[in-house]
Amino acid sequence: MTEKIQSIIRKYSSDKYRMMDILLEIQELYHHIPEQAVEILADQLDLSRVDVEQTISFYHFFSLEPVGKYAIYLNNSPVAHMYGRTEVARAFEEEVGISFNSATVDGLIGLWDTADIGMSDQEPAAIINGTVFTELDPAKARKIIQGIKEGKKVADIAEEIADKIYSKGLLRTMVKNNIHAKGSVLFGDFELENALRKALDKTPEEVVEEVKASNLRGRGGAGFPTGLKWEYCRASGGDEVFLICNADEGEPGTFKERVILTELPRMLFEGMVIAGYAIRAKQGILYLRYEYRYLKEHLESILQGMREMNLLGKDIAGKSGFDFDIRIQLGAGSYVCGEESGLIESMEGKRGEPRNRPPFPVQSGYLDKPSVVNNVETLCKVVPILANGADWFKSVGTKESTGTKLLSISGDCKNPGVYEMEWGMTINEMLEMVGATSVQGVKVGGPSGNCIDSTHFGRSIAFEDLATGGSMIIIGEQRDLLRDFILPFTNFFIEESCGSCAPCRSLTVILRNKLLKILNGNGTKKDIDELYTWAQMGTTANRCGLGQTSANPIITSLDNFRNLYDDLIKTDQDYLSAFDLEKAVAASCEVVGRVPNIESH
Repeated sequence: MTEKIQSIIRKYSSDKYRMMDILLEIQELYHHIPEQAVEILADQLDLSRVDVEQTISFYHFFSLEPVGKYAIYLNNSPVAHMYGRTEVARAFEEEVGISFNSATVDGLIGLWDTADIGMSDQEPAAIINGTVFTELDPAKARKIIQGIKEGKKVADIAEEIADKIYSKGLLRTMVKNNIHAKGSVLFGDFELENALRKALDKTPEEVVEEVKASNLRGRGGAGFPTGLKWEYCRASGGDEVFLICNADEGEPGTFKERVILTELPRMLFEGMVIAGYAIRAKQGILYLRYEYRYLKEHLESILQGMREMNLLGKDIAGKSGFDFDIRIQLGAGSYVCGEESGLIESMEGKRGEPRNRPPFPVQSGYLDKPSVVNNVETLCKVVPILANGADWFKSVGTKESTGTKLLSISGDCKNPGVYEMEWGMTINEMLEMVGATSVQGVKVGGPSGNCIDSTHFGRSIAFEDLATGGSMIIIGEQRDLLRDFILPFTNFFIEESCGSCAPCRSLTVILRNKLLKILNGNGTKKDIDELYTWAQMGTTANRCGLGQTSANPIITSLDNFRNLYDDLIKTDQDYLSAFDLEKAVAASCEVVGRVPNIESH
């Protein structure tokens, strides 16, 4: 073991900042991170054991205990449950003979719950040893386990149960793209190199000005002006600059960037090259969420092809002195790494814990160097802007929200999938477009966004009205909105908190418990008022976006669905005891073999 681990470390030049890559290879080799590996890593990388262990414990797909030679991670998001996740999980458990979140005694199979994996348009879905399985049902689950017991390769099992295999170059996958509407920007006429050559005919400053003039705003959700971010980075005056593409779309219900990475990787990489030129970067890094690991070989082949065409590397496209290349950095399962400074911490091999700001990443980012972090869709939009001009881009959309937006639409609708639409479309128009009827509500922007009722369906999807990073979850009238969506989304934020800020670490648990009290019929009107007041506190008391929006499921559902909470209140009293002494001591009585006799006390 020692030699194998040392060989992996040497592969990454004994660089502690490549800890994520090293751990991923060890996890894949041994199906966990052995104790001996922790000691070797600490010694070889000049780190403490705590440094190594805290990185391992932070990420969902690292484990100090064996997860199984075949590790099955089944998505447990609300959308997965809408389409039969419970029945699929039961089939897996019956066929394997264990419960979820455990492994078989012989170490062959592990069954694990996991949060959203970017497949909300084709649920239930699972990841098995890096291969994604979609549109599962109990019969498919049983066939998967049968194939595993027969010793088949995971890829072969996927081929056997797939309704259809998507094939493109090195990529073969069950994952469908489900593109239902192609707009004029991302899916317009695109000629490789055209935009890049136009950019290289300009000075870097002129490229920045063109992007600023287009009013392109970040498509990850925050909507910060892209050109302005580039300008701030240039003004930082660093001797080394990094461009980082955030492909860690972990917001439940979002999957648009998965489609871009599959269908439009050349556009993305050309956008990264243009951005690198504009900010004087020599290194670009694509931070790819672990759940999209199955795309890595496909993306690497595209990058290699661009190097051979002199669109990456030295003197790109004949531009003397312009050297730029791109590498792919895999994550390991953490929602908070979608926050740009948390992502940078992860890239450096640490816990993905958001940094205090200032300084901002454009001042001190990756390796303490000025760094620009843009998401996949944002960098893709740079290409048509340089190809067609800022005025052309501004002619689409609204004044404050220029261009188009790629939406990931899932839930109770006829046609879940990806839609490129112009900013300004109303929710009613969106619902008609996707074939949604009898709609109770829409989760705009995923769990961290707004939960709106029908009185808001005339509003516009735009930064100036209903902003979204792309996730649109449609909730039908037949659903129990509070139990099936608000509660699991609250649990999601509890699980994904980095734990740094007390309001995020503790208040979310208090809110969940208060919500459970109401859902279980033990709440009062005062509980509802306290739930809202306490939830509001978290919006200003946390330092990063996760903490600031972690109470949004509760806040926005109370704003728009207060009647659902009121209907659960059974008393006019301000206080209702929910404490059951007999139930509280039942576990301890069972351990010592005592029959509880509460009345005698």
